[in-house]
Amino acid sequence: MKKLYLVRHAKSSWDNPDLDDFDRPLNKRGKRDAPFMGELLKKLNVNPDLIISSPAKRAYTTAKEIARILGYPKRMITKNEDVYLASAGELLSLINSIPEEVSSVMIFGHNPGFTQICNLLSNANILNIPTSGFVEIHFETENWKDITPGSGKLVAFEYPKKYR
Repeated sequence: MKKLYLVRHAKSSWDNPDLDDFDRPLNKRGKRDAPFMGELLKKLNVNPDLIISSPAKRAYTTAKEIARILGYPKRMITKNEDVYLASAGELLSLINSIPEEVSSVMIFGHNPGFTQICNLLSNANILNIPTSGFVEIHFETENWKDITPGSGKLVAFEYPKKYR
């Protein structure tokens, strides 16, 4: 079985309109929600073999905070340019290329691609994965390359506002 965890970056700041989208940091709510989600995922026994993150500041900052709480070494987080603003098709290509020895992967990135790939792979009907949102999808396969639309089962959908 393969496990895919998708985490949308925490809420980012729009305080500086001159700042490039790629460089936007987390805002106050994002800095609160990322550790909250890390603690929740730890309680749910989420333990990824591999963490891949968009290199955008808001995504990578979220990845580092959650990895820290899960005990995943920051130096082991893989930054992947292809995740930044990726479409569902681009995300599926990335998922299909994950090494077979990896049983579970956590990817940190962005909407709309994350909501689209979640629905595509699991036939879920999620309208929007909110900031700091987390989904867990299981696949009854031993090969990432065999993952196709509709082949997964949505196991969890968590986000901070669900608990506030």
